[in-house]
Amino acid sequence: MMGGFARRGLKHRRWVTSGLAIGALAFSGALADAAPAQAQTATVADPAGPPSQVVTAAADEAREHVLRLAKSGLPAEIRTSAWNALRSTRGDAAIAEWLAPGGGYDSAKQRLRDARLRNRAFCERVVSTHPVGFSPEVRTAAERALKGTDADRAAFVKSGYAEAQQRDRTVRDADAQHRLDIAERDRAFVRRLAESEPGEQVRVAAQWALRAGSTDADVAEFFGYGWATGAALDVEAYRLRVADSEVRRHHVLSLLIAQAVAAEDALRTAADAAKARAEAERAWKAVADHADSAHKAWLSEQETARVQAENWQNIARQSKESADSIWKHITLPAEARHADWAKEHSEAGMTAAFWKDMADRATDSEKRVKS
Repeated sequence: MMGGFARRGLKHRRWVTSGLAIGALAFSGALADAAPAQAQTATVADPAGPPSQVVTAAADEAREHVLRLAKSGLPAEIRTSAWNALRSTRGDAAIAEWLAPGGGYDSAKQRLRDARLRNRAFCERVVSTHPVGFSPEVRTAAERALKGTDADRAAFVKSGYAEAQQRDRTVRDADAQHRLDIAERDRAFVRRLAESEPGEQVRVAAQWALRAGSTDADVAEFFGYGWATGAALDVEAYRLRVADSEVRRHHVLSLLIAQAVAAEDALRTAADAAKARAEAERAWKAVADHADSAHKAWLSEQETARVQAENWQNIARQSKESADSIWKHITLPAEARHADWAKEHSEAGMTAAFWKDMADRATDSEKRVKS
C-alpha cells in the first residue's frame, strides 16, 4: 500500500530515538527530563526481540497514517506537506518530525489561516455545493473568482457571493416556473434536521432556514445549496479533528515506546533489578494505556461515521423517491457525502484495529518484563 514510500533505510531504533528527541523539545516535565538519558540506551535493544517488533509496528502505522492524510480530503496544504514527508530520504526520522508538535503537520495547519487560502477554499466549496440549475449566478461568479487573482477571490468572499445570491433570488422570484411552493411536510422535515441532524453545520443551516421572518425562499435555498454546504463543512470538520488527534497520539506513542524500550534494556545492567523491572513494567503499561485510550476513541469515531453514512444513504434514497421537485438538488450531494462517511467509517475501523493491536503488544511486553 505504501509503495516506494516505505523506506526502511534508517533502523527502526533510530525512529525511536528521533521521535524521543523531537518530542523532548516540545514536552516539559518528567517525560521530557527522562528522554535524553533513555534515548542512549534505546538503541542497543535486541533488534530481533519483542521490543523491536513494537517499534516496527508503531513506525509502520505512523507512515501509514501520514500516507492516509496525503491521500485524504483534507486541505491541499496538509496533503502536500504529508507527501513531502513521505518522500524524504530521511525515512522514519522525517515522519517523526512531521508528526511532532511544531513539525510539518502543525506548519501546514498554520498556513491554512492565511486569508488567501481561506478565500480559495470558500470559492471551491461554493462551486461544489451550488448547482447551476438552482444558483447559476453564484456558481458562475465563484468559478470566475477561482480562475482569477487573490483580489478577485477576496472580492467574491466580501461581497460578490451575496450579490450573486441576490441575482439568483430575483430570477427565481420573477420566474413562475421556478417559484416553489414549500409544502408543510418539507418545512417539518427541515425542523427535524434543525433539532436532531447528526451534523452540526447542517443543523445550523436548517435553523437559519426556519429563523423568525424566514420565507419559502429561505427553505428552498436550504434544499438548493444550504443543506449541501452544511454537509460539506461537517465532513471537513470531522477530518481535521480526527487528523489533529491522531497526529498527537502518534507523537506521544513514539515517546512512550522509547521510554519502555530503554527501561527494559536497562534491566541488563541494573544494580537494583527489582526497581528496574518495576520501571520497565510501568513504562510498558503507559504504552498500553495510551493505546487503549486511542482504541476507544477510534471506536467512537467509527460510530460517528457510521451514523453519518447511514443518514446520508437514507437522504439520497428519500430524495430519489420524493415527488417534490425541491428535493432534486440534494441527491448528488447526498450520494457524495454517503461515500465520504463510508470511507471515514472504514478507515476509523482500521485505525482502531491498529491501536487495539498496539495495546495488546504493550500488555504482552509488560507481562514479559514482569515474568
